[in-house]
Amino acid sequence: MFGGGVLKGLTVTLKEMIRPKVTTRYPDETYTFPNRFRGIQKLYPEKCIVCNQCAMVCPTQCITIRGKPHPDPAKKGKVLEAFEIHFDTCILCDLCTEVCPTEAIVMTNRFELAEYTRDALQKDMTWLTENPAEAREVNLPWRKT
Repeated sequence: MFGGGVLKGLTVTLKEMIRPKVTTRYPDETYTFPNRFRGIQKLYPEKCIVCNQCAMVCPTQCITIRGKPHPDPAKKGKVLEAFEIHFDTCILCDLCTEVCPTEAIVMTNRFELAEYTRDALQKDMTWLTENPAEAREVNLPWRKT
């Protein structure tokens, strides 16, 4: 009666000791994320039509976007002038990528964004364009797999 619970606990412990380990030795071993993982955004400024839908749909209002008239007077529309994401408030919800009609902003598998100050988490258009991470396959309909 008294030792039954202890024996039950020890059997669970011994079973777990002989099971194979599932821990990844990060950063020595990289973990492969599922295809729907929502990481940091990547921007393709040449595709952006400055429609402001990404900024309007953002629940935390962390996206700032500015456009200027197209330099060629024969062409209509705007050209992207500034694009900023404040990652100190961004919740990586994927709404900005879902609403973009031209797939100018896509989610990547990158997640490492540690900084020492909050000001360093305000990323501009050049940082988002040079984001070295690969975009998710889900967000790349133009790429044949």
